[in-house]
Amino acid sequence: MDPQLLTYYEAIERASADMLSAARAGNWDEVVKLEGACVLLISQLKNAAQEPKPTAADLAADAATAEASKTKSRIMQRILVNDAEIRQLAEPWLQTLDDALEGRRRTLH
Repeated sequence: MDPQLLTYYEAIERASADMLSAARAGNWDEVVKLEGACVLLISQLKNAAQEPKPTAADLAADAATAEASKTKSRIMQRILVNDAEIRQLAEPWLQTLDDALEGRRRTLH
């Protein structure tokens, strides 16, 4: 695995952890801001991943590739756990927002 790609995964993980901290604090504006940063990082990761791939000989010669793949897998698991908790924390907030918008709709008709 290209070390640059692993750097992107690590940055996404940090942003995900920051989003979780903001969600736990109820700072939803910060969550939204950090979500935008994640979207940008993911886009950059996709672009970097489309660059020429190493050859099979390069991969065989690189003993760090297996360790990098394991690291990527651990990072992805932590991002998914963070995302699940953020979603769980957001549900009551989103319901409150839906209720407020529903109240507005009733007053408009």
